[in-house]
Amino acid sequence: MTHPRKSLDDVVHSPVRFSVMAALAAVDQAGFQSVRTTVEISESALSKQVSVLESAGYVAVHKVFVGKRPRTYLALTQEGRDAFQHHLEALRAIVDGPPASG
Repeated sequence: MTHPRKSLDDVVHSPVRFSVMAALAAVDQAGFQSVRTTVEISESALSKQVSVLESAGYVAVHKVFVGKRPRTYLALTQEGRDAFQHHLEALRAIVDGPPASG
């Protein structure tokens, strides 16, 4: 028997990255500032974590200009949605695991 913790995704498991993915899982896309506010971290910290998620193929970053102002939008890729769902299932399996024998 394999413990469900072995199915946890190390990229998703970080509390900040998990929070970012949870925020993005609820929407098609979100503005960088909106995610920053939701997750309650600095811009630089979010930028660093988004880079990790983007490198893993879990988040797509889309930059546009609105007038002369740059805007950054974030969205989970299908791979990111699947990874997040799989991670949640592993967490639920840990919580709902077999009763301890004693």
